[in-house]
Amino acid sequence: MKPSMSAKKSTLHTALFLIACGGIFLFLWNAPPETTVRLPHDADHAKYYPMDKKEAEKECQQCHNPEGVALPKDHPPKYRCLFCHKKMEQAGQ
Repeated sequence: MKPSMSAKKSTLHTALFLIACGGIFLFLWNAPPETTVRLPHDADHAKYYPMDKKEAEKECQQCHNPEGVALPKDHPPKYRCLFCHKKMEQAGQ
């Protein structure tokens, strides 16, 4: 019995899907490790840990500005600090 054209098409689509999934998996597997500095868990930053990200980000520029703690010139946009600088994980969380 000869396979029908739709069965061949289905097999081809399945093979292409599996190849694409494998490519995506390999791409993500080989991604570089995260290197961005995390939000310090010190006295200055402790009050921001219980806050929601967006609420805490509103206060970052009070200290992190040209007159205070200056950011590097090539620093990306400053309004989403905790998108990159994630909170440190504490034991029990």
